[in-house]
Amino acid sequence: MGTGRLYAAVAAGGFRRYATYRAATAAGVFTNTVFGFILAYTYIALWAEKPHLGGYDQSQALTYVWVGQCLYATLAIQGGGAEKDLMDRIRTGEIAVDLYRPADLQLWWLAGDVGRALFQMLGRGVIPFAFGALFFPMALPTDVTPWAAFVVTLLLATVVSFAIRYLAALSVFWFMDGMGVNQALMITGVFFSGIVLPLNAFPGVFGDIVQVLPWAAQIQMPADVLMGETDPLGAFAFQAAWAAVLLAAGRLVQSAATRRVVVQGG
Repeated sequence: MGTGRLYAAVAAGGFRRYATYRAATAAGVFTNTVFGFILAYTYIALWAEKPHLGGYDQSQALTYVWVGQCLYATLAIQGGGAEKDLMDRIRTGEIAVDLYRPADLQLWWLAGDVGRALFQMLGRGVIPFAFGALFFPMALPTDVTPWAAFVVTLLLATVVSFAIRYLAALSVFWFMDGMGVNQALMITGVFFSGIVLPLNAFPGVFGDIVQVLPWAAQIQMPADVLMGETDPLGAFAFQAAWAAVLLAAGRLVQSAATRRVVVQGG
């Protein structure tokens, strides 16, 4: 099997695996839709008091809400993607089997996570987004070009999300347990991704800082590209730069971690 076919098969396996959890998917659709309605009405009240907060009008703010709900599970904003299984395999020592595979460890887990993300987008993300468009005035483009650019940002956001979680998972080589790391992923994911409040609504210097962190590549950039609030090429460059930096960091940590396994006799 060629290299490309191998990782395509791994991605397809990730898709099929999550497709088997039909009850969990239905529950997730319901949960994201309910939380979307709660956030939408909260935003309506907030933007009534603070018109053009963050440079958005009310319809753009509502669009941001439903983009966030669409991408919540897709990008594993609070964790729960490939990193969870990887942490467990490191903790139990099963990672030694992964290291013997004739495949690149990072690309193997990335491919599986891309398959998971694709299913979560189709199975759990599209329906809440459609409900939002049905019940709320949203600033959606009518031209195909912004939608095509939006799809590119989703792919790049998926890679950035994986790269963050992969680095976190590798820390279990040293911590020997992933519970605290998972909690840190949940907190940083919620706060810095902008799932609760758009990052451009954060005040002052702090707002400037959070908009250049890698979490901004996950929801803020795709939403702004979809609504025409930022240049797509600039967004692609921002996301691709963070993806490259984080994947390279993952390579370095992976190298150090696997040497540690050898030293420990794992």
